[in-house]
Formats: sequence, structure tokens, C-alpha cells
Amino acid sequence: RVFGRNAAAVSEALRGALAHLPVDINPRPPRRNSFEVSLVKKDGSTVELWSGIGKGPPRKLKFPQPEAVVEALKSSLA
Repeated sequence: RVFGRNAAAVSEALRGALAHLPVDINPRPPRRNSFEVSLVKKDGSTVELWSGIGKGPPRKLKFPQPEAVVEALKSSLA
């Protein structure tokens, strides 16, 4: 549940920042107990915007602030 809530918050923030941006949650089966956000560019390359692997405890460190992901997205598109 906590993963789903955080995924929804990040997804909403990304859509708010760039309305035309398609956002997919778990297009592939996720790694157990991990939270990652990646950008797949038109050419098929992938840019990792945020990864919680290796973070925590406490568990809350595994999840990003949505604003931080939006900033990483903007800088990777620039």
C-alpha cells in the first residue's frame, strides 16, 4: 500500500509538471521492496530519476519527495 500511495503521488506530480508526459506505473514487475523512477526517452534510452535501493532504514527514506523527482525530470530533459 505504501508503495502504491507514493507511486500515485510521484505520478501526479510528474503529470502536473508536464501535462503531455505519459506515466506508467510498473510496466514490468518491480523489484521487491524497491522504489525507482525512470525516464524512458523517445530513442529508447533510460535515465534513472530516483532510486530508493540501498536507502533506509528508516523505510521512509526509500521514497522520494515528488518535487525532487520533478526537478530531476526537468534537468534530464534540459
